[in-house]
Amino acid sequence: MYFEKRSHWSGELGREMHFNVYGHSGKPVIVFPSSGGNQNEYGNFGMIDACRSFIERGLIKFYTPDSFDSESWLAEWKSGQDMAQAHNAYDRYIINELVPLIRYESNLSGTMIATGCSMGGFHTINFALRHPDLFDVAIALSGVYDARFFTHEFNGNPTVYFNSPIDYLWNQQDNWFLDRYRQNHYIVAVGQGAWEEQHIEDTKRLEYAFKAKGIDGWFDFWGKDVDHDWPWWRVQMPYFLGKLEEQGII
Repeated sequence: MYFEKRSHWSGELGREMHFNVYGHSGKPVIVFPSSGGNQNEYGNFGMIDACRSFIERGLIKFYTPDSFDSESWLAEWKSGQDMAQAHNAYDRYIINELVPLIRYESNLSGTMIATGCSMGGFHTINFALRHPDLFDVAIALSGVYDARFFTHEFNGNPTVYFNSPIDYLWNQQDNWFLDRYRQNHYIVAVGQGAWEEQHIEDTKRLEYAFKAKGIDGWFDFWGKDVDHDWPWWRVQMPYFLGKLEEQGII
């Protein structure tokens, strides 16, 4: 399998940003790390090995950027406004700097996949809903989808609001977004075992919002033995990639 450790300077964040590349061709996949994770996390926890068949056959190519959560949603000393502003800088890094690099290197004019586990699941849905023209597939595993999980309350603050999918999706009236949502593919999975309580609740709330907006999504609730942990995510991710392959999406 082709593997490369990379970095580039981010003008949006004012720092060197590291990322790994796994694979030689196929539909690009951006992996958002879990809480406090970095560019090596996905590989270190066996997720790349779990998806090896899809990578080696050239169906997908993984890009695993470092996170910025320690300066945004995990920065508990900051106000909700400051957390969200920091995240918006990370959003600009992904959209304005990493995505164009991936497109250039892949000779890609089309769309890509967003995925992640736990906090990475939150990022997956948030990026996919904010940028449905760039991400036409989202695979979110065991995420939360309400920014209050990080900020507690945001009292109508618009910067936080527009990073809280459960909130802004309900009020989305723009057909530019809604038409793309209805064409794209969303897989939102959660276990019902240990440490999944909040994630189950948020997954149900997100499913309700999708149905209210007429958006198709696969909301998959796994068994009571399925914990919020890497061994199960290593089972889920190749399972869902297999379903996408069956449909000719990858």
